[in-house]
This record gives sequence, C-alpha cells and structure tokens, in this order.
Amino acid sequence: MSGGVTLRDAVPGDEALVAQFVRELAEYENLLHEVRGTEADFRRALFGKPPRAWALFAEIDEQPVGFAVWFYSFSTFAAKPGLYVEDVFVAPEHRGRGIGRMIFCDLARRALDEGCGRMDWSVLNWNAPAIGFYRSIGARAVDDWTVQRLDGDVLRAFAG
Repeated sequence: MSGGVTLRDAVPGDEALVAQFVRELAEYENLLHEVRGTEADFRRALFGKPPRAWALFAEIDEQPVGFAVWFYSFSTFAAKPGLYVEDVFVAPEHRGRGIGRMIFCDLARRALDEGCGRMDWSVLNWNAPAIGFYRSIGARAVDDWTVQRLDGDVLRAFAG
C-alpha cells in the first residue's frame, strides 16, 4: 500500500471491470473504434485453462482507479521468458500520485519472480506524458520501434 493505493489481482467476476478500463484506455488513445473484446473474451483469457493473460487493479478505498493487463512472451536470444505489458491505465483524475509507478514496479517484481529476463511494452508515439514516465523509470526505446523495455540491472534496480 502506498498513499492509500492498493493493488489486487483480477479474480473471476472482474471481467466487466477489465472491459470498462480497456474502453477508457481506448478512448484516451482515440482507438475506441478498435475495441472488440467482450466480457466473455476476458473471462476466457484471464481465467481459462490455461490463462493467456493476467490483470491487476489499482484501488483507492476499494474503488478501482487503474489497471494493467500482461502476458508472458519468450526471447530465443536470451532463452528466457519476458513479461509483456499489454495495457496500463490510470484514470486521469488519479494521475500524478505514483499509481503508474506502483503498477510497473509490481510487474517488474513479477517478471523477476517468474524468471523473466525483461519487460516489454509499446507506447503511441504521440503520448509524450507516458514516454516521459517510461524514461523516468529507466525504460529505453528499442531501435526505431516504440516498444519499451526494462531488463538486467535496470529491471532489478526498479523492482528493488
């Protein structure tokens, strides 16, 4: 817990909340027209056998104010899994309180606990606030891509 913020893993029954946050993120990114996932889709992805993705929520006074969805990838060059952060979103009225940092730090710890060699994610090129935040935690752009990465000593330092 940090400043009244808690993180909790998604549980069966949270599918509508995941779908709601996905829509809010898509609206922020001007991509609402691309959202296709249904509650049933999220139920299968998050709680099917085997799960294909995982999610968590950031809450203040048990009210959800943000979320993250991730899955595991694999690097043949490193011969290790990676944690791919598909989505992170904090409601605009709750930004600037360290919630995004809490979420990313939690995911970095999970990555290390799972033996991952890195964390990757993408960011829209126009999203200067997000890019600035990613630089502040030590992430770097990968070549000319907009994929972001924490690995090695930086991953360990951030998770610590």
